[in-house]
Amino acid sequence: MTVETSPEAQSAPPPQSSLSTAAARNLATTTKSVPQMQEITSRWLLRMLPWVETKGGTYRVNRRLSYTVGDGRIEFVQDGADVRVIPRELGELALLRGFEDVEVLTAIADRCVQRDFRAGEVLVARDTPAGQLHLIAHGRISQSSLGKYGDEVSVAVLGDGDRFGESALLDADARWDYTATAETAGTLLTLSRADFGAVLSAAPGLQAHMHEFSSLPRQRQNRHGEAEIAMSAGHVGEVALPGAFVDYELKPREYELSVAQTVLRVHTRVADLYNGPMNQTEEQLRLTIEALRERQEHELINNREFGLLRNADFKQRIQPHSGPPTPDDLDELLCRRRSTKLFLAHPRTIAAIGRELNARGIYPDHVDLGGQQVLAWRGVPILPCNKIPITKEQTSSILAMRTGEDNQGVIGLRQTGLPEEYEPGLSVRFMGVSERAIISYLVTTYYSAAILVPNALGVLENVQIARWRD
Repeated sequence: MTVETSPEAQSAPPPQSSLSTAAARNLATTTKSVPQMQEITSRWLLRMLPWVETKGGTYRVNRRLSYTVGDGRIEFVQDGADVRVIPRELGELALLRGFEDVEVLTAIADRCVQRDFRAGEVLVARDTPAGQLHLIAHGRISQSSLGKYGDEVSVAVLGDGDRFGESALLDADARWDYTATAETAGTLLTLSRADFGAVLSAAPGLQAHMHEFSSLPRQRQNRHGEAEIAMSAGHVGEVALPGAFVDYELKPREYELSVAQTVLRVHTRVADLYNGPMNQTEEQLRLTIEALRERQEHELINNREFGLLRNADFKQRIQPHSGPPTPDDLDELLCRRRSTKLFLAHPRTIAAIGRELNARGIYPDHVDLGGQQVLAWRGVPILPCNKIPITKEQTSSILAMRTGEDNQGVIGLRQTGLPEEYEPGLSVRFMGVSERAIISYLVTTYYSAAILVPNALGVLENVQIARWRD
């Protein structure tokens, strides 16, 4: 007789005849890793910055006296399609620097006329009369002129907040010595010489300011805007030598150490019972310090008071000529300072650099940094830093810097010898045990960064990183 079995019975697993691995693990000693953390990055900026001991919590940057004025960028407000310049922002113009009469500045701002332009439009032509100041609210504008051998040469690329034609407001005979062409669509505000003259004639305070501006000692400065040191060279005989002294800024900038802090909490039961094979408190502290160092690097890049992106001199900010980071753009950034130590860019920006090099058949250099091979350009390492922001338009920035106090570069600031110091410039203080049996530790680090001279740091802005070549 044949006994039929159901499909369920045929597919059922055989009964367990030995101890399962899941049960065996309860009696076994596992091999385990220390706690892992995705936030940890290479933090090249913290590794490459020379750290200067800052006693008293403040570092003062003494510089030679400079007469350079009005080199900042201008900000605008937007109301729908209408754009207006903020009156006080007109103080960034050289001829209005230090002028604080808001009513007069408002009158000048009200006379600025909005002009929308399209890509490829010629905004001003070389050798034509210049009678307007142009303030760029949005967009990219390239300036070109006639070269020595009759060809067109690029002069500059301007972006948001830049301006051109400032000298036209005072010089009735001014002419454009370049052609300005829109590379993208955008908006600018124009102020004519006639409108500025109308406000000037009705404002005695502005007239006095303009007289003071025209009497500034412009001949007593070098090409960097610093007070000139008088000297004589190539003379013969007993000539009277000029006297000289090095003038200093009367109000030098001071950098105060910033702080990043957190309170680490560990329950006494965890610290007492679960410290083997790994010390729970040490692992908690290790990950907390890693997060604190990540925040420190973020602040060194983005902090409004001392962050490198925010504090780079406006004259050291340049725009890419076509959008993506080309070798020509890197050369332009590199040539603006001596002894550039490093480039710093977001990893996606570095990938965009690689695409541009590949498209041109260029094989980049590599240099050794602490036993690690990193990408380089002209022998200068290009180091990744994911703290450099990427905008929603998929643009980012590339920093180039000279470092070191002796080299008049960029330096990091910190103070060591702190009470209960755990690492240089970082302390871990025991704060006690709460009524809930929780141990608390105050983890603190103090830091800042200083740019000793303006050309120590340069920025290539608005780099397009999402453009792919076919």
